[in-house]
Amino acid sequence: MFRRLPEIETAIGTAAEAVAFTIDGRPASARAGDSVAAALLANGVTACRNTPVSGAARGPYCMMGVCFDCLVTIDGTGNRQGCQVRVAPGMAVETQNGKREVER
Repeated sequence: MFRRLPEIETAIGTAAEAVAFTIDGRPASARAGDSVAAALLANGVTACRNTPVSGAARGPYCMMGVCFDCLVTIDGTGNRQGCQVRVAPGMAVETQNGKREVER
């Protein structure tokens, strides 16, 4: 469904810097400058969270911060919009399942 634009592929080429991070504790990599949502999709993760009521899987949809379907936990902080945060080296991204509690 989502793919990189050809002109971006040409501009970046194969020399794009790789960024190592984890998804649910598993090692993953992304291109420098990718959003967390784009990095998840590039690593085959299509569901960022499950809804608290029905348990339906939700994944990145608008990729611009409007829909809130790409909510993930980043470095221990929940309900972060993955499309609004750039992936960083060593970042720990976790998918969210069900209702999230506010930190105390």
